Parts: sequence; structure tokens; C-alpha cells
Amino acid sequence: MTTEALQYQDITKSFFGVPVLKGVSFSLKPGHALGLVGENGAGKSTLMNILGGVLQPDGGRLMVAGQPFAPRSPMDARARGIAFIHQELNLFANLSVAENIFLTAFPRKSWLPFVPSIDKKAIAERTRALLEAVQLPVAPHARVESLSPGERQLVEIAKALAFDAKVVIFDEPTTSLTTRECERLFALIETLKSEGRSVVYISHALQDVMRLCEDLVVLRDGEVVAQGPRQEFSMDRMVSLMVGRQLQQLFPERTTHPLPESVLEVKSLSQPGVIKNVSLSLRKGEVLGVAGLMGSGRSEMARILFGLDPASAGEVVLNGKPYATRTPQQSIARGMAFLTESRREEGLLMEADVRENVGLASLRRFVGSTGAVNAAALSARVDAVARGVGIAEAKLAGGAVKTLSGGNQQKVVLAKWLLTEPSVFILDEPTRGIDVGAKSEIYGLINELVGRGAGVLMISSELEELIGMCDRILVMHKGEVAGVVDKANFAREAILRLAFGGGMA
Repeated sequence: MTTEALQYQDITKSFFGVPVLKGVSFSLKPGHALGLVGENGAGKSTLMNILGGVLQPDGGRLMVAGQPFAPRSPMDARARGIAFIHQELNLFANLSVAENIFLTAFPRKSWLPFVPSIDKKAIAERTRALLEAVQLPVAPHARVESLSPGERQLVEIAKALAFDAKVVIFDEPTTSLTTRECERLFALIETLKSEGRSVVYISHALQDVMRLCEDLVVLRDGEVVAQGPRQEFSMDRMVSLMVGRQLQQLFPERTTHPLPESVLEVKSLSQPGVIKNVSLSLRKGEVLGVAGLMGSGRSEMARILFGLDPASAGEVVLNGKPYATRTPQQSIARGMAFLTESRREEGLLMEADVRENVGLASLRRFVGSTGAVNAAALSARVDAVARGVGIAEAKLAGGAVKTLSGGNQQKVVLAKWLLTEPSVFILDEPTRGIDVGAKSEIYGLINELVGRGAGVLMISSELEELIGMCDRILVMHKGEVAGVVDKANFAREAILRLAFGGGMA
């Protein structure tokens, strides 16, 4: 009988008397990948933090390779061959690849009196072997800051191989990767499995879960609602199990249509090495999608439009008036909102609470004649807008936004911009890293925005999302507009052809 690589046996955990894990049990086979799926807040992170020794369970037990395992720290997990590849990579950008890999356990050459001597030659040799194993052609002395997100992730995997990890947990590993980097990651996961290592794969990209994993576990509200071999699941079944209801239509039907009037006109916008001659028109009540491969200039264009980055040439007309000298402050004042793709780094004050974050961009609107903020008026508007985007009363009265799920954090960012009453929304990856139920809610909010007459410029790496939500899709390639596709002609192949520089069919 094969010993399971990992077992959760009736694990329970509560925070402040609120149960978050309710008797969770499942197992992972050697050489298999287990897909762990569920909405944000379902308990996935708590389960992994218990395995990593960050949290202690209230009840139940863990088994690793058939032996009881009760980690008290991350070092305990590492010692038992468990590695974590987090969505937010744990690397020091200013150090070399080799230094990051061996940071906690440098090979030593000899001991001088009171001074350990590091074996630099051994470090370089072992690092080269590990980089070859993960097919990363960089030098051991290369600085991590010079690597792409996909290359940095391979360094994390090399770290896991350095201490011969037997169980590797991947948490939303493809969020910041290009299509090519995703394929390289998937091939490496298959190699890990062929070597007898086991993988826990946590992702909201359900198609990737179905592709990579032999077994699936679905969590909802801290309980396992289904588990079994991949063949027993379909995408629709996974979604309905995760959210506890049928999502008959992920992309809600819109009852309104774009109006002829433009809210944003862009003509020949350029910045050397970034974008070139970008022109577009966004109408009132329209969702205009922006597609393109990573590096195509999508986010860079958005930052230039909002005034975060400069442009060397071009014209911008906002709400019928020329807008030449752009700054974020001026953009907000003139009715433009920018939801950044990096909500944790640029969109939120993670240590502040919901109310503080929602009111952040609108403080000037509530300054009275004495120069003081009218706190009562601000609080009333903040609460009304927050409830309007579906933020529960308990979240409003809660602690720091860092404790919220990804979906609720994104609602906070949307509420912040809604409070400024903009006519143009630039949404860069608005559903990145959030679960399918929260995605559906965000889509509904976007439909409400355009129903009120706002124009939405929606940048996304998910073609299905653009096809399901947009009236037109502008496709970028190497900093230029490759073409614009009308709704009647939406097709994956046509959009991808433009994104790869193939031109219109």
C-alpha cells in the first residue's frame, strides 16, 4: 500500500471564536498534483499556513509520508521537505540568484577560529546545477532584480530543489506570468511529478487546475464539499460547488448600449520605447477592452493617460476638453479613475481600514470653509458607496484591508474611485487574483457603471473576460494598436492573431 505524501485529518481552526476550518480531511498521493480550489475566504490559505508552521490547528492532525507532523515554524516544514511557491515571491531583489537559493544554508568550506568560511565555489556549482534543472539560463551571480517574474519563480523552485523538497505548494503561480512562462512552469511541474515529488496547486484559473492535477479538492466556507479524481469534475461543477449556487451566466447581461458621445479621445499618443501612435475613442456607456501580450504596452498606456508617466507626443481629450498636462491629481479632478493592476502595492493602504481607504481619493471634496474635513459627511458617503459595491457592514467596521479577501479588496478599490464620481474608469486587470464568485460581482458593478453613462477602458489578460464584457476590443502589439475588433467579430483566434502581430484576417 502506497504511503500518502501528505494528509490532513479532521483539521479545525477558529479565529476569535469564528470557525474557518471545520474538520478538513484530504490526502495527496506521491507523484501527483492535487488541485485545491475555492473562493477567497474558503480556508485555502489557513490550511497552507498550518502546513507551513505559521498557524497551529485547534484540532486534527497532519501526516507527512505516513508520519505525524506538527510544525511550529516554517523551518520545521522545510526540514520535512515541504516548500512553498507563493504568489508574492519571497526573494531579495538586491541579492544574487545563488545568495537567494542558499540564504539560510550556505555550504561551508571549513571553520576558522570563531569564523565560518563559506564555500563560494560549491555555491556556484550547486546553483548552476539547480538552474539547469529548472531550465533557467542565467548566471549564479545574476541579481534577482534583473529577472522577469517568470524567471524569479523558477529561482523559487530551484530553492525548493536545493533542500530536496518532496511536497511543493504552488499558490496562484501564474498571476504575473506570460503565456510562454506559464507553459514553462507547467512543464516543470510535470517534471517534478515524474521525479516522485507531490504538488498542491492552488489557483483561480480552473482550466489550469484541470490540466495539471490528477485529483481535486473543493473548499467552501472552511469545509470540503467535494474531492476526487479530475475525471469526476467539470468546470461548471467546480464553479457551482465553490460558490454554493449555479452561475448560469458568469458575464451578466447588459441592458444598456453605448451612446455616440465620446468621453475620452486619444490621438497619436507616444513615448519612445513604450508606446507609439496610440489612438482610441471611448464612448459614454461603453466597455472598451484592451488586449495584448505582456509587454505590449497596455498598462503603460493606462499609466500615461492617468498622468503617472510622461508622453512625448499626442493629444488627449477628456469629456470634450483638451487634457495636455496630465497628473494623477488633475485626472481625479477632471473625472478619471485608474484601478491599478497592483492593488496591494499601488491601490490600497494595506494597514488602514476599509473606510480610510475608500475615502482616500476624495478627501478634498469634503473640506469645509474652515479647511477641516467634514468627517460626518465623508463617513456617510463612504458607507453608502461601500455598501453599494457589496462590502458587508462587518467589513466596514473591521480592521486593516490586508485581512480581506482579494475580491473584497478589489471592491474597496472600486468604492474609492466611485466616491470621486468619475466619467472615465481605467481598469487594469480588475479581476486578477480573485475567485469566480467575486469576479461575477465585479462584472455586475462594471455593468452598473456603464449603465450610468460612464466609459470603461478595461485591460485584461483573460480573453474570455474581454469577449464576455466588452463592446469593442482594442488589441496592442509592441506598443502600437494592432487593430480594433467589434463585438460582432469577437473570436479568440482573430484577437490572438493581432496580439502576435499577425494583422487583421
